[in-house]
Amino acid sequence: MTKSTRRRALRLGLAASLAPTLLPAGVVRAQAWPTGPITWLNPFPAGGGTDVFARPLAAEVGDKIGQTIVVDNKGGAGGTVGASQAAKMKPDGSAFFVGAVHHTIAPSIYKNLDYDLEKNFEPITMIALVPQVISINPTRVPVKTYAEFFDYVKKNPGKVNYASPGAGTAHHLAGELYKLETKTDITHVPYRGAGPAMQDLLAGNVDMMFDGMGTSAQQIRQGRLIGLATATPQRVAEFPDIPTSAEVGVPNWIVSTWYGLWAIKGTPQPLVDRMYAETVKAMKVEKLQAIWKDQVAQMGGESPADFAKRIRSEIEKWQKVVAASGVKLE
Repeated sequence: MTKSTRRRALRLGLAASLAPTLLPAGVVRAQAWPTGPITWLNPFPAGGGTDVFARPLAAEVGDKIGQTIVVDNKGGAGGTVGASQAAKMKPDGSAFFVGAVHHTIAPSIYKNLDYDLEKNFEPITMIALVPQVISINPTRVPVKTYAEFFDYVKKNPGKVNYASPGAGTAHHLAGELYKLETKTDITHVPYRGAGPAMQDLLAGNVDMMFDGMGTSAQQIRQGRLIGLATATPQRVAEFPDIPTSAEVGVPNWIVSTWYGLWAIKGTPQPLVDRMYAETVKAMKVEKLQAIWKDQVAQMGGESPADFAKRIRSEIEKWQKVVAASGVKLE
């Protein structure tokens, strides 16, 4: 071996010893989760629709990633108080946000939000989609069919009231959209969450709700509430006797209550990707599918890109409803 050949070999050997170990093509090093529990911040009070899906899903995803996931309820102002807190949490994979369609309405209702849903959060996936239904307490509103209800509302302008989980929620705006489409006058009564609203509806303190099937389904099955119409293009399979909005003459009243999972903007992409992958896997577990079915909910799992498109579309839709209805905070 010549001197020049030996020198070249030594240089190559030194370079190899200093170079990082390369992984085979397609193999990516897993990024570790932060130590301690992971928080899924739920911006609504305990007992509402978000909890119904977030808690069992969090437990299943936690098992899959080997971490404890704690669902932390921070309710208030239609979910905006908790969203504001979530936007300020560390983007290190220790915190995620479990929000809802309500957060696509908030920018049109609350003029001084200190967060931006599209700028401060990273969409992961939709968790569940629940059709909306007109639910009435028959002890308060003496009707059995939608036709009877519509006639009653027309004859009693402003006297029928509807509960919602709060100003600016999908339940609230579903009512405003309904009023626009039917030219009726009903009064909004906001609560601090779906749980308290449903409790008062069942107790006979309010007349009705434009509610997600997730919280009304069991009450309708038991006869404590009457479902008059769903805000869906097709009849809901679990309730084939309840007509659709189109069938009762309100074809543009199409509303769903959906729930989603976001990362805090800036969270390492490998952790965002893994949270998405493990969430989708968890949704295939039979016991979770049974819960979704019991809540008359469509299972989520759409891609982050598709979820982002849904968010943008909903923001634009509700901007128009708010502008047309002149909704203001109560």
